[in-house]
Amino acid sequence: MIHCSNKLFHILSLSAFFFFFFSIANGQSTVKKDSFKNPILGGDYPDPTIMRDGKDYYMTHSAFDYVPGLTVWHSTDLVNWEPISYALTTYLGPGWAADISKYEGKFYIYFTVAGTGRSNYVVYADSPYGPWSKPIDLKVGGIDPCHIVDETGQRWLFLSGGNRVKLSSDGLSIVGAVEKVYSGWQYPEQWDTEGMSLEGPKLKKIGAYYYYLNAEGGTAGPPTSHMVVVARSKSINGPWENAPNNPLIHTYQAADRWWSKGHGSLIDAPDGKWWIVYHAYENGFQTLGRQTLLEPVEITSDGWLKAPTGTGIEMPLRKPIINGNPINRLARLNEFRIGLDWRFYKKYDSTRISVNKDVLTLKAQGATPHESNPLLFVADAHNYEISVKIEKDAAAVAGIVLFYNADFYVGAGFDSKRTLRWRKAQQRGGSEHSGKNTLWLKIHNNHNIITGYYSYDGKNWKKETWGMDISGYHHNTLYDFLSVMPGLFAYGDGEVRFSDLQFKQLE
Repeated sequence: MIHCSNKLFHILSLSAFFFFFFSIANGQSTVKKDSFKNPILGGDYPDPTIMRDGKDYYMTHSAFDYVPGLTVWHSTDLVNWEPISYALTTYLGPGWAADISKYEGKFYIYFTVAGTGRSNYVVYADSPYGPWSKPIDLKVGGIDPCHIVDETGQRWLFLSGGNRVKLSSDGLSIVGAVEKVYSGWQYPEQWDTEGMSLEGPKLKKIGAYYYYLNAEGGTAGPPTSHMVVVARSKSINGPWENAPNNPLIHTYQAADRWWSKGHGSLIDAPDGKWWIVYHAYENGFQTLGRQTLLEPVEITSDGWLKAPTGTGIEMPLRKPIINGNPINRLARLNEFRIGLDWRFYKKYDSTRISVNKDVLTLKAQGATPHESNPLLFVADAHNYEISVKIEKDAAAVAGIVLFYNADFYVGAGFDSKRTLRWRKAQQRGGSEHSGKNTLWLKIHNNHNIITGYYSYDGKNWKKETWGMDISGYHHNTLYDFLSVMPGLFAYGDGEVRFSDLQFKQLE
């Protein structure tokens, strides 16, 4: 009898799963008005850091190799987000794991600059809408800074490895030496991870306790690598007691939709309930990067944190705040909002660009798509098309690119005589065209299979005789912690005008 009951439950579960999958695959919405579905920010939005200021929420993410970077997002319901400013216009190196906070009327973003001479920096502003200050080098190592004020009013910067250092009263320099205060939680040795990698500290005072969240297990690697662990203390000075129910957030099996969950930040809703934002890779779509997820957190009767949803994050969840309307940021791509929707790879030169009535004019630069420092945006879809009309000067080469880094990208472009294509950052053939210096180009990304098209009128399209698989374009194979981002490039000499840009999410 028990066997039959379990079998019936299994059949019903499979039926529910296939109904859900069929609904999503056919574009049917299964989300009610008072519910939301993860991710809250789809595509490459890693290392989320979040704060509340009254009824307003602000969030930012790692900048990595893109500028303008440290885009600040605003929301009033924790689900629908709008970019409002950006805090970094100069490429200092890969920008990692920021922390946003407010202290005595000013807003601060602390962040790590990786690469040669790794250090931590800070920018500040009177408003999250900016303008933000120039970055200030704190001249302290480690990664993933987190700002916290203790019970005496002393400002601290917690860092990876369970370390911390005092901050000056203005928060713009360090005081004294770095000290180690925490060694992490030892997960079971049979778990598949990249290693301990104690990082991503986030601290929050709730009631009598400081809760100290850290990421462990490594950022990528096995699907079960990353996790969020919790320790607590009644003093910022410790001692720190590890939670008996660690980890708070974790992927336990490769069959789950969301992999490598980590870098968690706690945030409260106006009703007093608590939530956690964190990042994760999507199973089968690591090319999209680490996406931002949200789920509820409970405080147990003995004062520990519990995330009761589990793999239920794959289904619709009740909104923390019932207001706000969905924001279709990608519908505004044709406005070319630099720093909000669009960013350049490694080098930002505002004199190269001008925008007039949805026409982007871009000065050509370099001799390849990556030397042009392509202009990119975050895509959050499994199946999409991007198309654009391109009018160029005779000595320029222009096109559309799906860009991971300078060594790995695919793209379609043209010169005055031939259409061109790139695979693994190398030009690989093309065909003659009769459009001279004006063509419409289109790239289709269908679940990581890339095809290209061109047109003389933007209506009648000719499919190119090539296709490429980019499913391996992600950190586990190429390193760099990046994602595949669509964008535009212009190299050679002269100027290129991009117009009639369309981004279409397909089912």
